[in-house]
Amino acid sequence: MAADKPSSKGQAWFCATGLPSDIIIEVDDMTFHLHKFPLISKSRKIDQLIEEQGKKSSTVTVTKQKQRETGNEIEEEEEETEEYQDQQDDEEEDRYQISLQDFPGGSDAFETAAKFCYGVKIDLSSSTVVPLRCAAEFLEMTDEYSEDNLISKTERFLSQSVFKNLKASIKALKSCESVMTLAESLGIVERLIDSIALRASSTDPTLFGWPVNDGIVEAKGTSAQALWNGIETGLRRKALARTSNVESWFEDLALLSLPLFKRLISTLKRRDLSPEVIESCLMSYAKKYIPGTSRSNRKPSSSLAAAITESEQRELLETIISNLPLEKTHSSSSTATRLLFGLLRSANILNSSESSKAALEKKIGFQLEQATLDDLLIPSYSYLNETLYDVDCIERILGYFLDGLEERNAAGIEAENEGNNDNIINSSRLPALMLVGKLIDGYLSEIASDANLKPEKFYNLAILLPDQARNFDDGLYRAVDVYLKAHPWIPESEREKICGVLDCQKLTLEACTHAAQNERLPLRAVVQVLFFEQLQLRHAIAGTLLAAETAPMNAGRLSGTRRDDDEEEEQQQDEEEERVAMSRGEQGSTTWRVAVRENQVLRLDMDSMRTRVHQLERECSTMKKVIQKIEKENPRGSGWRGSLNKRFGCKFKTQVCDSHESTVTETRRRRHHHHQE
Repeated sequence: MAADKPSSKGQAWFCATGLPSDIIIEVDDMTFHLHKFPLISKSRKIDQLIEEQGKKSSTVTVTKQKQRETGNEIEEEEEETEEYQDQQDDEEEDRYQISLQDFPGGSDAFETAAKFCYGVKIDLSSSTVVPLRCAAEFLEMTDEYSEDNLISKTERFLSQSVFKNLKASIKALKSCESVMTLAESLGIVERLIDSIALRASSTDPTLFGWPVNDGIVEAKGTSAQALWNGIETGLRRKALARTSNVESWFEDLALLSLPLFKRLISTLKRRDLSPEVIESCLMSYAKKYIPGTSRSNRKPSSSLAAAITESEQRELLETIISNLPLEKTHSSSSTATRLLFGLLRSANILNSSESSKAALEKKIGFQLEQATLDDLLIPSYSYLNETLYDVDCIERILGYFLDGLEERNAAGIEAENEGNNDNIINSSRLPALMLVGKLIDGYLSEIASDANLKPEKFYNLAILLPDQARNFDDGLYRAVDVYLKAHPWIPESEREKICGVLDCQKLTLEACTHAAQNERLPLRAVVQVLFFEQLQLRHAIAGTLLAAETAPMNAGRLSGTRRDDDEEEEQQQDEEEERVAMSRGEQGSTTWRVAVRENQVLRLDMDSMRTRVHQLERECSTMKKVIQKIEKENPRGSGWRGSLNKRFGCKFKTQVCDSHESTVTETRRRRHHHHQE
């Protein structure tokens, strides 16, 4: 039976078939004026309700007739009024009125079910099929009652369209929140969660990674090669389409309520899904509902995040932290680390549990080399900390990083002992350590200007890294200099302790020159710097002399070798044709002239270099005698620098490293690199 197009007026819904309605059904605040025969042909529930209401109306009619038979004498006008009222009552009794309380899916789901009863074609979607399936269950629209009924129709759509698609399953799971009780009893929620876990595990794992924007950039970068004369090819479009699908997958997942999201994550972990997928899901959900995860955007990313209370945000944050994989994932990047630091700031603001903070700090420590200086600047939210930034937190994170390096190093040694030649762990240890060393030096320079920073905290954080973390101590020297400048009141013993974190042998000549003239350094530190600066100059001079002696010998060997080669070539060319012999002879003579010219230039350079080296030796010897004489006369005097300048006649920079400063620095770096190899 096909019906005309239905219409709704205010809070009433009518089916325009040309026949007066004989049943009124109330669902929520909507009144439906319908016909009982289309409804009872599909719904056993409505048929039973109409039958029950019919029995009640017949009982009321019999009661009224008995009252009229046994009543007293009534006037004629009253009899006419009663007859008219009975007529109205009979008409109302013919129109059934049914109220459906707590109808699953509300008035929208009942409207769709009513259209199905009238034979109107209905359009199913992943967002509406679950409420409609629950409505059909409530109305008992089974195939046993009527062939090809609504329950079987919705079940086919779930099996053929929803369970086979990841995004559709997530949208359907979201729609279960309004009909959770009935959807749970029907097993729809469990089936949808299993479907999402299955589809997520079979998806390309390279698509999951943080951040999602990095995936877009990577897709654009790789697909940019798939351009031919500026024309976009199919490979580029496919890469961008796949990345866009991953973005929408995360956006849909973030719409789930926290209880459903927790159940989904638990199922994903039980199925041993890759940590990259689980971490990406958690971080995407956190970005949507937890404000302050990014310094660039302090406001919440959705209106839902602004609506939830502080306790709900704390529960959500602790849930995300407890489910994060502790190990470092392959998708870890600077953006993922930045989000972890954002979660740590939010945990401090929301006063999360200490266990949650510790787990998050440990997770950050395993990928600290991906962090930036801005990430480490975590403000102190506690009144117990006097410093501007939370130095204790960074010290704990650095400790977790070093523990992780030791574990990876131990694992690499065990693998080597077992005969495994995989040295990936050992090869990646030093670069990560050096990156963190540079990062910590920058952090020390940033916090050194804090007047409330105690010398013990600065010292403990500076010595926490091993010697292999720094090739040069110039960054650490800068932090020490800033700290001494910002804390002029600390005693001499504390100054010497702070300067004790420096390794003067790792200071470049530029840093040594600056330190020798630094009034803030204690005298012992300056003497050490001067000593090692002289030692560096001595090694540099020795290296220069060695190079000057070996260069002429190499040039003589080269010229002699070239002469022998030319003679052999001339003997072979005599046996060949005259034209080829002449061309080869001209080329050989040209090569010989070039070699002789280069040899002459090299000899002149060596002579000038030897003269300069002798001058440097005399200057160094004079400077050493003057320094020893000054130390004997006034070893603790305050004006020793002025006396040195007055007696010596010029400053250190002019005498020590004026002519060949860059050459000496380069020689030192090459020597240091050769020593490391």
